[in-house]
Amino acid sequence: MSDLHVLCKIADVEYLLAADNILQMESFAGATKVPGAAGKVAGLVQIRGRVVPVLDMRIVFGLPAIAPSIDSRVVVMKEAERTVGLLVDSAREVIRIAAEAFEPPPPVVARQTEGFVKAVTHVGERLLMLIDFGKVIGKEDEHGE
Repeated sequence: MSDLHVLCKIADVEYLLAADNILQMESFAGATKVPGAAGKVAGLVQIRGRVVPVLDMRIVFGLPAIAPSIDSRVVVMKEAERTVGLLVDSAREVIRIAAEAFEPPPPVVARQTEGFVKAVTHVGERLLMLIDFGKVIGKEDEHGE
C-alpha cells in the first residue's frame, strides 16, 4: 500500500482516500439520474469514455445533499472489478502519510460512521479520517446498483 493519499472535504470535514485506488479526479457538473436508484447514487457520468456510477458522499454519511459547486469533484476509484465515483465537496491536495501514522478510529466514530472511517491520523493540528472505500462500495451492493 502506498503512503500517498488524496485529501478531500465533505461538509467541511477533512477525509483521506488512498491514492492506490484512485484512477482520476474530475470536476462535477451533474450526473444522469438513474430511476429507482438508492438516494446516495447521484447518477451516472461519462469520464473518458467510461460510464461510472457516482455516490454522493454527503448522502452516504447521512448529510443533506448540496448543489454542485466549482470545487465539487468526482474521485473515480477502483477496487477489484468495481469502478465508482465518489462525489466530494472538494479534493485538491495529495499528501504522504506513512501507514504507521494511522490508528483505529475511536469506537464512537466507528459506530457513527457505520465503519466508513477505517483509521484516523494527525497532520499538524489537523485530524484526518481515512475512508474505507471497500466498505463504501460494499454498502452500495446491499441497495442495488
